Amino acid sequence: MVSEEQKRVLDPEQDAAALKALTHPLRIRLLGMLRQDGPATASELAVSTGESSASTSYHLRVLAKYAFVAEAEHRDGRERRWQAVHSVTSWSNKAMAATPGSHAWVSLSRRAQIEHLEASLARHEADIADGRLGQEWVEPSGLNDLMPRLTPESLTELWDVLDRKLEELTTRDAEDPRAAQVVFLTAGLPLAPRDPAAAADTSAPAGTDTEDAS
Repeated sequence: MVSEEQKRVLDPEQDAAALKALTHPLRIRLLGMLRQDGPATASELAVSTGESSASTSYHLRVLAKYAFVAEAEHRDGRERRWQAVHSVTSWSNKAMAATPGSHAWVSLSRRAQIEHLEASLARHEADIADGRLGQEWVEPSGLNDLMPRLTPESLTELWDVLDRKLEELTTRDAEDPRAAQVVFLTAGLPLAPRDPAAAADTSAPAGTDTEDAS
């Protein structure tokens, strides 16, 4: 579980410039890579992203300006290593919705999370197929697409329960050598009743709970 010290809570008014800095897709990607994979140099991140080292170096300096990243311990004196300052970026949805321009940033951030899920799924499948993860991870891994009917109060309670349980399990497994980094994305997105006159929905059917087919 992420402690308060590891969490960066953004205020839409006080952190307007920082929010603007995070609208660049490469900066979001670089920050995510440093959080997931640990400290790296601009050159290492350039190789991973397919960008030039000059580009990654520039965007890392922008992230550092707004305290998202900072210099890490150097392996030698030739090139800077960078690390994420916080494990999580969070905000108040209500505060964001009340501030002009911030709603668009929240939407961009959520879509970046979806892209992270897609990349993580591909990485997970490759790790299983190539033997970097043991077969004991095949059964518990997976995605679900459930559609419960809940009140606003119940949805809030569900988030609270998830937070408490995740904290309990993370603490329990902290010293277990079998523990691995798990990408755990959750979504609670209420939907208004569909207009019968609207075009038919051709997306995948909801209400599935499928194990990863790796």
